[in-house]
Amino acid sequence: MAEATETKKIRNTMESVEKEILEAQNNNGKFPEFAVGDTVKVYVKIIEGDKQRLQPFEGMVLGFQNGGPRRSFIVRRISYGVAIERVFPFHSPFLEKIEVVRKGKVRRAKLYYMRGRFGRSAVVAEKV
Repeated sequence: MAEATETKKIRNTMESVEKEILEAQNNNGKFPEFAVGDTVKVYVKIIEGDKQRLQPFEGMVLGFQNGGPRRSFIVRRISYGVAIERVFPFHSPFLEKIEVVRKGKVRRAKLYYMRGRFGRSAVVAEKV
């Protein structure tokens, strides 16, 4: 019985901390609306020593994970014939901005099947 109440206390404190984080980092107006299948350009802050620069990462959005402050999205690009996937936390302070390059026309929530495709078979039709 005591373990259940402690678990509830821990869960309540975690939820309150997550709520504070969401209020402090309200990114709802910061980023444009984008969906699975869209090609996006994500600008990430890179800190090297005392210098700071922006590095773009352009690729297709494969899917979204979770919700709330732990929300994230997966972007996949092909660089020199090698596929690179990167998971970006939506509420990360290292995300400067996101640009939607093109809208994709897809009928699935997750595009994990794209991992096995290269070339023309890996192209998603553009939404008109």
